Amino acid sequence: MNIAIVGSGYVGLVSGTCFSEMGIDVTCVDTDASKIGRLQRGEIPIYEPGLESMVRRNVAAGRLHFTTELASCIDRVDVVFSAVGTPSSEDGSADLRHVFAVAETFGRSINRYTLLVMKSTVPVGTTHRVGSIVKAELEKRGADIGFDVVSNPEFLKEGTAIKDFMSPDRIVIGVESERAKGVMTRLYRPFLVNDFRCYFMDIPSAEMTKYAANAMLATRISFMNDIANLCERVGADVNMVRKGMGADTRIGRKFLYPGCGYGGSCFPKDVKALIKIAEDNGYRMRVLQAVDEVNESQKSILFDKLSTYYDNDLQGRTIAMWGLSFKPETDDMREAPSLVLIERLAAAGCRIKVYDPIAMDECRRRFGDMLVYCGDMYEAAVDADALLLVTEWKELRMPSWPVLARVMKRKAVFDGRNIYDRHEAENAGFDYYKIG
Repeated sequence: MNIAIVGSGYVGLVSGTCFSEMGIDVTCVDTDASKIGRLQRGEIPIYEPGLESMVRRNVAAGRLHFTTELASCIDRVDVVFSAVGTPSSEDGSADLRHVFAVAETFGRSINRYTLLVMKSTVPVGTTHRVGSIVKAELEKRGADIGFDVVSNPEFLKEGTAIKDFMSPDRIVIGVESERAKGVMTRLYRPFLVNDFRCYFMDIPSAEMTKYAANAMLATRISFMNDIANLCERVGADVNMVRKGMGADTRIGRKFLYPGCGYGGSCFPKDVKALIKIAEDNGYRMRVLQAVDEVNESQKSILFDKLSTYYDNDLQGRTIAMWGLSFKPETDDMREAPSLVLIERLAAAGCRIKVYDPIAMDECRRRFGDMLVYCGDMYEAAVDADALLLVTEWKELRMPSWPVLARVMKRKAVFDGRNIYDRHEAENAGFDYYKIG
């Protein structure tokens, strides 16, 4: 089977590479000529563990190709995936311009039955709109060519995306024809040989499943952050509360970790989009509105604790930040809590020293020379009046407290992910603050 994937960003590149790893001939398409040029030279524009070697292996094997024109490969593919971005508009709705552009190109280009698969996260009803666009383009050509459009939302987690794709816990597919169902079954069966966990459903339900899943995970995070903030006020330990809650099998332990807020390309965007979808349909998502409000507030919690610690006098103080990406194992800083912290610290007149194992280049691209970029975690801590742990990278989880005590100007640690042992820190002479 031959397929094309339009959009060579995170979802498109990972998906295309993983399909090629299974022996499928894949052409990744992107209108960004510079990105395609880099990929053709073996340069990977994103960071994802294991992706670079997999791309190079499949390019060398002749199964993975890159081009800027869908029309150049359309006649030899059976399936076209649309994996273009759907960023948030100012009102929170998903920007679908690129999705509709793919539909128009598809309708103008196909010459035989071809399946168009919506991989991008799109509001309910979008897949049907895409089908109408394709049909209109065919009518302009006077062409009577069969096609189907299906919804196949992605559930990849940055940092473990290859594992998620190669061994998925489920695959959700919205279809309206047996022919389309047969093609998708054939395409995904190699990934689920022993347990075919494909959930076929109607298209609107598949589109909603993606939003609902991300919204639920975001809700758990914001709920625990709300509980953590209350724990601080009543003298409870949120880590103990979390364990007691998670022991209930109806609740479970996953995504019950309090912290300094969620970020990334999915949760913030999808929560806002689902709120807007509801508004457009005459309904108010009251729970999700609170989820979003809690998260936006939580991104400032480390700054608020630091400001209280220094009696609102941060002018001229040197602050070390460990971790910049929104989560470990990625260089993605989209909607990351670090962005809010940097802006608020800078506005308060702080000198900011930063370190992240992977995201330093991305941070430099965003902030230029306004920060001090350090080569390792301890360099960032030198002469610091406080240390903020923002992202729980593995190499940051067991610091040498004696080294920190020796190099820091003031022994104050603000743990935004609750990964340190309070007694260890305090026994080393540190003032230690966590979430909840």
